[in-house]
Amino acid sequence: MLRDAFQSFIVTCGLIAVVVPGLATAEDGWKSLFDGSTLNGWTRAARGVAEYDVRDRAIHGVTVEGSENTFLASEQEFGDFELEFEVKVHNQLNSGVQIRSREQTKDDGKEGRFFGPQVEIEASPGQAGYVYGEATGLGWLSAAPKDKKHSHNHIRNDEWNKYRVVAMGPRIQTWINGQKVADLTHAGIYKTHPKGKIGLQVHGIKRGTGPFDVSWRNIRIKEL
Repeated sequence: MLRDAFQSFIVTCGLIAVVVPGLATAEDGWKSLFDGSTLNGWTRAARGVAEYDVRDRAIHGVTVEGSENTFLASEQEFGDFELEFEVKVHNQLNSGVQIRSREQTKDDGKEGRFFGPQVEIEASPGQAGYVYGEATGLGWLSAAPKDKKHSHNHIRNDEWNKYRVVAMGPRIQTWINGQKVADLTHAGIYKTHPKGKIGLQVHGIKRGTGPFDVSWRNIRIKEL
């Protein structure tokens, strides 16, 4: 009986040795960018007056009438990475998540303006998930949205949607709810923006419209 018990113990330990390292590897390298209760680790960019707070364990952004685009930026910068987050956006609001972005200096153009690659967020049908050159003068970095008739329905309107972004050198790939959207290689934007901050955008709105809101949660990143 002791021998049987010992063999059972060895088998159990063997299972633990297989399973536990597997679980550790699945989470290895991931870092949360949002603690669920504060805006620690985030700083508002200089321009724009939209409002940010924390509601229901999500970062909540709301438009302010007449404001230009506003960004809440990570204090840390990232180069090559895999980023995941969930987002829910008002059906009438255009939004986005900046990657490898920074505030402009006098040498760049409009001082204080946040600029760089932006992963689009908007309701369906639309161009969500494609990559735009926010304030770079390049327009869409992705090719598909340059066709004005192009759109897709990967965003589930009025619901939470999961994004995945992989940036490796000049290549940027995006997915929404498991559906691949963008896959582009852009040497030009990589030359000017090889690394930078993550930014949560509340787009500017016209006077007499809004308020509209957007929320982000479960924001995490793994450097590659």
